[in-house]
Amino acid sequence: MASGWGITGNKGRCYDFWMDFSECMSRCREPKDCSLLREDYLECLHHSKEFQRRNRVYKEEQRKLRAAAQKADGVCGTGSHH
Repeated sequence: MASGWGITGNKGRCYDFWMDFSECMSRCREPKDCSLLREDYLECLHHSKEFQRRNRVYKEEQRKLRAAAQKADGVCGTGSHH
């Protein structure tokens, strides 16, 4: 990755993030000063925040579908209890 070449021979998708992080680390005294750039670089590599967000959205959609199904079952079932 540090070479900048991607698998297809072009610039790697995360190379710009790496360069920003690398430049920050070379000019800052404290590594924590570059933590946001490091986070951006790691997100580019692994997409962990993106996957977490997708999972949260999916779980919420599933929760809404289950709630709607339960509500529909409850509405249909209430008429026959007289």
